[in-house]
Amino acid sequence: MAKILVLNGSSRENGNTEQLTDIMLKGVSCTRINLRDFLIQPIVDKRHDPAGFTKVDDDYEQIIELVRQHDVLVFATPIYWYGMSGQMKQFIDRWSQSLRDTRFSFKEEMKKKKGFVVICGGDDPYIKGLPLIQQFQYIFQFIGLEYIGYVIGEGNAPGDVLRDNRAISQANYWNTFFHSL
Repeated sequence: MAKILVLNGSSRENGNTEQLTDIMLKGVSCTRINLRDFLIQPIVDKRHDPAGFTKVDDDYEQIIELVRQHDVLVFATPIYWYGMSGQMKQFIDRWSQSLRDTRFSFKEEMKKKKGFVVICGGDDPYIKGLPLIQQFQYIFQFIGLEYIGYVIGEGNAPGDVLRDNRAISQANYWNTFFHSL
């Protein structure tokens, strides 16, 4: 049985993205974290510094250890200004640090995992959210994470996504898939 980790990038508790993810993973054993509950400092880019990155006193290491322990990563984020949430972006930006970490081979470990994306937005997300899906595909491709799919939901005010029959149908389809892992 695959170990699934949900990385929720929403700043809103029980928001549309979280509600859609809940439908998709109903009855599926998984670990869920809200990035908003962790302190993740911005990256200070030292990719090309011979000494590498300096240790940062925040919660990033705790989250990356969870990532390392799971087989499937679900990236759930609202569409904020036509991109991922700041919390999600800050977390992924810090992967540059993990790529230089000599304690483990981040890229090699990520190649053994699968990635899925859940996004919700209120301004024509089925069209305007596609560049964000593509951005995640490029991120996954770079890091070696196997891309397995996505769900897009439409919703602005809390609970709006529950009236998006297309998104609910897709979430239910993927629920069957996640039960089979």
